[in-house]
Amino acid sequence: MAMGSIRASDEDGLDDAPMSEINVTPMVDVMLVLLIIFMVAAPLMTTGVPVQLPKTAAAKVAQSKKPQEVTIDKDGNPSIAKEVFTMESIVPRLREMATADKDQVILVRGDRDVPYGKIMEVMGLVGQAGFTKVSLIAQAPGGPAPGAPAGTVR
Repeated sequence: MAMGSIRASDEDGLDDAPMSEINVTPMVDVMLVLLIIFMVAAPLMTTGVPVQLPKTAAAKVAQSKKPQEVTIDKDGNPSIAKEVFTMESIVPRLREMATADKDQVILVRGDRDVPYGKIMEVMGLVGQAGFTKVSLIAQAPGGPAPGAPAGTVR
């Protein structure tokens, strides 16, 4: 489409100027075909090579342990497995747990009335004890009733 363009023409009415417009329709067609080819071929490339695995009598790999929960009640007191601690007395217990397994996942649960700073303080204590996998637990909107297990937010 040459709307309002100036073209050089001779007396016969024939254009001598080269066409300066690019027709992108064939390029779009080729790109769509390539897209479809890659969409079909990509899942086929991830399957891997089929092999016959040898049998072994080795023990199965241990499943990951259940995460430990550190709960902070509405008074701001932390507890582990229903054992209530003070902020100072929980540190040795956390270090003892960390020496047993530093890769243990620790879930921190806090009452909604506990100030955010108190929860962050407990999370800092968990980190100082040597744990690197720390997550917060929260209740999803429309989730279970109070007192029921809540979902994990990571």
